[in-house]
Amino acid sequence: MIKKVISAFTAFTFMLILCSFAASDLSYEKRLENKTESKIVYNKKKHSITLSWTAFGSSGNYVITRGGSRLASDFVLIGSTSKLTFTDNKPNKDKYENYYKVTRNDVTIIISLEKQIFGDNMYFYDRKYEKAETARNDINSQFSSIGLGGANGEWTTKRQAYYLKANVKGQTYDAGGSGSASSAEANSIELGFYSHIGGLGKVPSDVKLGSVFTRPHLSGGANATCTFWRSVENVEVMRDFAWTVSQSTSARRLLIESTSKYISDIGNTNFWGSGGFIADTHYTSNRPNWGGQQQWYTRNAIFPSGSGAMGGSYNMVWQGCVNPPQEDDANSPIPTTPIIREKPFLFIDKEGEYKVFVPAWQKDRVGVSWTSADMGKGKVQDLLTDWYVAKHGDTDVEINNALKAGKNIFFTPGHYSLNAPIQVNRKDAILLGAGIASVTLEPTEKNTWGCIYVDDKDGIIIAGLLMDSFNSTTYQIRIGNEGAHADHSADPILLADITCRVGGVQSKNIQIQASMQINSNNVVGDHFWLWRADHGSQKGGDVRWTRDRCKNGLIVTGYDVTLYALFVEHFQEYEVLWMGERGRTYFFQNEPPYDAPNQAAWSSQNGKVDGYAAFKVANTVKEHHTIGMGSYAVFTGTDGKVNKKNGFEIPNSPNVKLEKMCTTRFAGSGNIQNVINSTGGSTETGVKRVKLYNNGEGVQPFDEEFTLPNKESYPAYISMEK
Repeated sequence: MIKKVISAFTAFTFMLILCSFAASDLSYEKRLENKTESKIVYNKKKHSITLSWTAFGSSGNYVITRGGSRLASDFVLIGSTSKLTFTDNKPNKDKYENYYKVTRNDVTIIISLEKQIFGDNMYFYDRKYEKAETARNDINSQFSSIGLGGANGEWTTKRQAYYLKANVKGQTYDAGGSGSASSAEANSIELGFYSHIGGLGKVPSDVKLGSVFTRPHLSGGANATCTFWRSVENVEVMRDFAWTVSQSTSARRLLIESTSKYISDIGNTNFWGSGGFIADTHYTSNRPNWGGQQQWYTRNAIFPSGSGAMGGSYNMVWQGCVNPPQEDDANSPIPTTPIIREKPFLFIDKEGEYKVFVPAWQKDRVGVSWTSADMGKGKVQDLLTDWYVAKHGDTDVEINNALKAGKNIFFTPGHYSLNAPIQVNRKDAILLGAGIASVTLEPTEKNTWGCIYVDDKDGIIIAGLLMDSFNSTTYQIRIGNEGAHADHSADPILLADITCRVGGVQSKNIQIQASMQINSNNVVGDHFWLWRADHGSQKGGDVRWTRDRCKNGLIVTGYDVTLYALFVEHFQEYEVLWMGERGRTYFFQNEPPYDAPNQAAWSSQNGKVDGYAAFKVANTVKEHHTIGMGSYAVFTGTDGKVNKKNGFEIPNSPNVKLEKMCTTRFAGSGNIQNVINSTGGSTETGVKRVKLYNNGEGVQPFDEEFTLPNKESYPAYISMEK
């Protein structure tokens, strides 16, 4: 064996390089890294790793150091070369625990298998090689630049996901601290816009965090009504979990060991929130506090013993939970979740390989899907063989070709520009997004179809995606072709953590007929926010009413569709139009459009009725059930004379019923004049509630014929199955 000896001069030169790198402009380093092409190849048989890169720097050798993770405390010198390639014949045992810094002059690039597979917007942390505070400090540095409000936060185009590997030997990612997560003393992780935290263990307790905080940024310092677009899953929070959020925020598969709260404890006034969604979570020691949250949906959670209220104002739904609050006007405990499949998630198995866990369908479930030692029922798929890992910049062509080749799609954080819809036409196909990945209709006017079309096939899963539109289109997402009729009861279609956004970002006038249309039978939806934006960063186009046009948030024609946590806001006609039989919705939140200019511009049923109901069940429907509904008037952009006749409208039929309805007025001079079918009273005199409407004595809406969107022509390269 020949032992290489590094000269003192080489070591001294290397130290100078490291010092100059530490003092270098990190933004310049990032720009250079993006320009410099690199490649890494793992040879399993030889257990060696070969690096290659394009030339950078002005002169001298390239110096190579290796660490066990991107932010490892120690990077060791393993060699230098004048060539544009280098082979490490003795890498760390786990191929993913090899991060290489290649330095020349004052420039350094980082090369790793994880970076090559997942791209630039996924950040990995490994406590085996890092200090306890490393992950927290790095995530918070991202938050400080993109996490707050205004142009740097709410409307940023940046997307990011933070994945933490399982703890080993009793280590945690807790930086130490005390008190509320909002305090400086807590040393919390602060999670900003378009960000995701995911544990890479099999169960939540494999990844232990200290405290987690989402900071409100609106008036008074406590107003969280625009704290959108972030998520956390599959971790344990050891100290305080301060998840002060509103719509399009998902918290799943958590173990909460201490205190938790869902309304701000900082600021001077406006302690508001418009959340939220949490599921598959176990609280071990303290009952949480929802404070002044307007509404919230909690599914399959375990709470410590007790039955007292846990806060919330208007519409709090607890489904399949252990020890939920007792029923009262605001609280609606529902004993079981009739059918559910948890959202798939990324993890690392005992062999050190990246996998995706796809949970099984469960019926009439109570409590969480996992135990301290068991992932739960489901199937494991290999990421590198069963999936195509899409990265920012991939187009509909690459994605559709991968689907045709039999791959599922893992969307890393980023924007995916679509000149044609993503076409999901294979049984059991999965689209899974990380870091609030956005699939976007670009302003080229080449795509007039939509973002995603799902064929009428068993077992399809669409999860974790945001759909934006810079162009007019028929739909943003459509499930099943028009006239779909297949029975999927043995293997339903799952839609989880779906956001559709109309307006807010584009600068020209657009028109979309329906944000989402569900034509297939046996679809299960687990958390939607369908949003015609009431504010945004736009510059250009006409006023919002004519610039951001969309009739319906959701149209359902399929039978046996079950939806949990349905948030739909500000659409210009019926916000939810339900035409299929045996539909079920558990929790519905709505605000009507703020900006209807006058009553003549916003009247339904051939001008006979003021405004449009937020939730409309067609008169032809014979069986339907929804529980836990809120619609709140905010008519601030009108001529001051705009009202809505009914919050909700259904046929007077014995098997069509709505339960636990609430209406109120938050702002503006207009009102919701009745809760349902001309009964229940006006918001002019405060909060109005109707506990049950079933074949009631109210006025049945006029019969209507609905002209539904229909787009049955597609780009030539997509082969549609009828």
